[in-house]
Amino acid sequence: MNNIHHPWDVDFTQAIQIQQKLKRYLTCDEHLYPTPIRTVAGADISYSRTNNLLFAAICVFTYPDLKKQEVAHAYERANFPYIPGLLSFREGPVILSAFEELTIRPDVIIFDGQGIAHPRGLGLASHLGILLDIPSIGCAKTALVGTWDDPPDRPGSFSPLIYGGQVVGDVLRTKERVRPVFVSPGHKVGRHAAREIVLACIRGYRLPEPTRQAHLEVNMLRRKERT
Repeated sequence: MNNIHHPWDVDFTQAIQIQQKLKRYLTCDEHLYPTPIRTVAGADISYSRTNNLLFAAICVFTYPDLKKQEVAHAYERANFPYIPGLLSFREGPVILSAFEELTIRPDVIIFDGQGIAHPRGLGLASHLGILLDIPSIGCAKTALVGTWDDPPDRPGSFSPLIYGGQVVGDVLRTKERVRPVFVSPGHKVGRHAAREIVLACIRGYRLPEPTRQAHLEVNMLRRKERT
C-alpha cells in the first residue's frame, strides 16, 4: 500500500480536481508488464433497484490456471450521484471496503470499468489501482470515450481504441460472434500486458473469469438483500 488517499465526501468540481491530481501518480507505459503474476482478482459492483445500496465483490484466482482462492464482499449506501466519468467516486468506497476483507493481496486486479480510456484518463481501474498500489486493468462492456474499428470476428483479435489522438486501449474480441470488450491499462500495466492478461483469463465467456465471477457474486448479494 502507499500513502496516497483523498476524501470521498466531495462535490462534482472537487471530484474532477482529485482525478486531475491523482493522474500525476499514474504509471502505464506501453510495454509495462507486471511480474510475477501468481494471483489475479476481479472486481464488480451491483446497484440495488429498490434503495441506494451498492454491492461489491472481489474474487481472487491463481494465475494463469484460475483456481478460485478467495471471495470478499461489501455493501454500502452510495453517497455520490451517478455521473458518467465520475463513477469511481460512487463505486470506489465499497470496492475498497471489500478489498479490506481479503487475506490475499492479488498481483493484478481486473475491474469491470475503465482504465485510462476515460475523459480525464482516470477511470475506476486507474483510480483504485493508484490508491491500492496494485497493477490494474479496466475491462468494460461498453466504451466511455474514443473511436475504433470493429476487430475481426476471431477470439484474440483487437483494434486500437483511440481518444484525443492517442491509443488508450484496445477493443478486444474474446468470443466468436459476440460483442468485444474494451480493455485499457489501469495502473502499473501497459497496453500489451492488459490485453494479454485479459485474454489469459477468458474461459469460454465474453468476460474474463475473475470479473465474470465477481459479477455473479454481486448479483447474488443483491438478490439476498431483496428477500
